[in-house]
Amino acid sequence: MMRHPQVWMGLLLWSVFSQAQGAWTVNMAPGATDISHAVFDLHMTIFWICVVIGVIVFGAMFWSMILHRRSTGQVAAKFHESTTVEILWTVVPLLILVAMAVPATATLIKMYDASEPDVDIQITGYQWKWHYKYLGQDVEFFSNLTTPAEQIHNQSAKGEHYLLEVDQPLVLPIGAKVRFLVTSADVIHSWWVPAFAVKRDAIPGFVNEAWTRVDKPGLYRGQCAELCGKDHGFMPIVVDVKTQADYDTWLGERKAEALKLKELTSKEWTLEELVARGDKVYHTTCVACHQAEGQGLPPMFPALKGSKIATGPVADHLNIVFHGKPGTAMAAFGKQLSEVDLAAVITYERNAWGNNKGDMVTPKDVLALKQAESK
Repeated sequence: MMRHPQVWMGLLLWSVFSQAQGAWTVNMAPGATDISHAVFDLHMTIFWICVVIGVIVFGAMFWSMILHRRSTGQVAAKFHESTTVEILWTVVPLLILVAMAVPATATLIKMYDASEPDVDIQITGYQWKWHYKYLGQDVEFFSNLTTPAEQIHNQSAKGEHYLLEVDQPLVLPIGAKVRFLVTSADVIHSWWVPAFAVKRDAIPGFVNEAWTRVDKPGLYRGQCAELCGKDHGFMPIVVDVKTQADYDTWLGERKAEALKLKELTSKEWTLEELVARGDKVYHTTCVACHQAEGQGLPPMFPALKGSKIATGPVADHLNIVFHGKPGTAMAAFGKQLSEVDLAAVITYERNAWGNNKGDMVTPKDVLALKQAESK
């Protein structure tokens, strides 16, 4: 019979936790940039200073309590103040704070020096996606979560990068100084990539600066670090750092795609082509709120299947998708989607799930609305 179950339980717990120690840590990661290494070194410096202070303070406390306890006949000293002690406990902490402030200030100065960048990228937060615009390059795109809905709703096993995978990652060239201009189109977001030691709030009406220089190619992941709404956890960041040659190739391809997209606006589209493209746009952009079969999540996200909007006048449908609906969760997609994608997704909604209106919105219709809005 087991006489000491507590001992055996303790041994069992020790065995379990010792097995998991290799993959478990509470410390910061060193990161992938010079700045992130500097932040890590600063963290460790401050940490060890705090450890030394803790050992000295608690050591003195325990030494005093044990050596001067009442049971040994000790009698408390009777005095009110000591000028020497007061000077010491004022000057010594001041010197410690100065010693900590010097390396901290030097690191902060480096972190905030975004001058003379090689690449400028405007980052705009939307609920719940990121928009990246390469200034001076005529390249811009949205980055959306691609984790399947089945994983989110626990209907299938979660993948390795659950909620940290996107359709279009931000692409950076290796060794280049990249300046980020961070803002928001709706609520406060926060662009955070731990490996870069970069975290900047995206605030409507303000532009915050940050920068990085990555010396090692690879994929780096982050996420919005601000509670920006119901689907805050569905707003990941993926950065793909490429060699300069691969980056130049990618940039050239993106420019060609942008030119091709402009040409598609003037193309004569068929209903079937728009529905096929709209299916992809809907399941990337709209499915989180209005669901895969258009049933929505009432009352916050109304159904599109059989709705007055999706089966009513085309102009009303285009207007609400383009401008959004103030006071509701329906965002304005006029600036988020291209003319082609706007036309395609509206056409899809009017002809999916049994709506079968048989009509369509063309990219030319959307372009005409944009031109009218700009006058």
